[in-house]
Amino acid sequence: MMDAKYDAIVIGAGHNGLVCAAYLAKAGRRVLLAEASAVVGGAAITLELIPGFKVSTCAHLANMLHPKVVRELDLNRHGLEWAKSALPTTVLAEDGQHLTTSQNTVTGIASGADSDLQYFPKFNQRLSSYASIIKSFLDKTPPRLGTADWSDRSNLLKLGWAARRLGRDDMREFLRIVGMNIADLLEEFFDSELLRGALAWDAVVGSNLGPRSPGSVLTYLYRLASQSERGLAYPKGGLGAVTAALAAAARSSGAEIRAGSPVAKVLLQSDKVGGIRLESGEEVAAPVVISGADPRRSFLRFVGSENLDTGFVRRVRNIRMKGVTAKVNFALSALPAFSGLDAERTGGRLLIAPGIDYLERAFNHSKYGEYSESPGMEIVIPSVHDNTLAPNGKHVMSVIVQYAPYDLRDDWDQSREQFTDCVIQCISRYARGFSDSIEACEVITPLDLERDFRMSGGHWHHGEIAFDQFMMMRPMPGVSQYYTPVPGFYLCSAGCHPGGGVMGAAGMNAARQVLATEVNA
Repeated sequence: MMDAKYDAIVIGAGHNGLVCAAYLAKAGRRVLLAEASAVVGGAAITLELIPGFKVSTCAHLANMLHPKVVRELDLNRHGLEWAKSALPTTVLAEDGQHLTTSQNTVTGIASGADSDLQYFPKFNQRLSSYASIIKSFLDKTPPRLGTADWSDRSNLLKLGWAARRLGRDDMREFLRIVGMNIADLLEEFFDSELLRGALAWDAVVGSNLGPRSPGSVLTYLYRLASQSERGLAYPKGGLGAVTAALAAAARSSGAEIRAGSPVAKVLLQSDKVGGIRLESGEEVAAPVVISGADPRRSFLRFVGSENLDTGFVRRVRNIRMKGVTAKVNFALSALPAFSGLDAERTGGRLLIAPGIDYLERAFNHSKYGEYSESPGMEIVIPSVHDNTLAPNGKHVMSVIVQYAPYDLRDDWDQSREQFTDCVIQCISRYARGFSDSIEACEVITPLDLERDFRMSGGHWHHGEIAFDQFMMMRPMPGVSQYYTPVPGFYLCSAGCHPGGGVMGAAGMNAARQVLATEVNA
């Protein structure tokens, strides 16, 4: 093995890989970041759809970026600007009687559901207090269970104390609801179908869950816990501006980033990490390798099942990561005319989620390998607030579509055009003439996410967020603190604690764990 030029190598320049590399470099380590794609950023990138039209290819809202990452890596100094923050959410209705939520207010409540106006801020306040238990651990290494290590015991005590601080009544209520499905909880509080649909959407987006799936309250709490103070926000220049700032922060601290350098294998020497081999055949030595890829790809492809215990390999294969979320991007000649919406709300987050039953029916199709002909959607038109994305008077639209299963029965490559037509027809029910304004369209299915963005199973979060894959159980017991059974090999992706979304906490936590382990070695 050649002499090590680097102290650590990070595989994958998605947002977590960039954060991890930046923190390690900032701590004085010699870091190489190897990225397979020609563009850094992973799923948080901005690309030109057609000349003059730039779109956030996958992720399209920066509502979860951890404040410590922004502050400690000084992302504002490295070029991060905001086009618009605190965006409202509008649930579209075909009759034009839309419902809009913003902060703790609701407008557009139908007659007979006036009590929802009263309950909405109370519901937000109570659920946010429950989410604070999760929030307090987003930037911490989760504790291991059943160990005598004082740091693990201390973190477990902190977790228990965070729950106990709620008070007796709220702690009991938290324990009652945390395993529930979001539909049952919302039906206890609200009468408005549109309001129920809006809240249920936040519990299921990006996950293989329906509103009536057990555990969907947990995913809702996770989203609340991860929400930044800025709220739903558009970075100026799209989501690629976030990862561009992260890359600039990493480089300014001395990290070397090599794009277009796919990794073929993690090299082992005497059962310890010795470096990596690129697909080009080049070998690069380092005593530490941190993977920003999903756990399945990290272990089974990079390390290799032949170098791992058989039982461990079986558990890796059984991590649930089957995606059901697609992305559709449009270049438009004009702003869509959603009946009853002003420009401010049109430039916010728009949902096609008119009720719990609507979303549940859409989810049912995915169970049988079908996409829904009436899917749930999250629509954003960032060019309303950011004129750098499209020519004057024209716009880009970005749509997240639930439910579109990875293992589509009729094959995605053959069904792509039919699926696209379905999405366009669905949007056209709310914005007449929408199809006439389309200049270009891009469809990214879960299969594309696996092939082009290297996400196993096409899952946005690198694995379901569920009780058995959450916090000290993420991605699975025994691999929850970023290090692995292979000495010198670590994980830093969304498949680790705390999970998915453009947050950066997994990368930050993993870097700290690497540095702490190095000190204690």
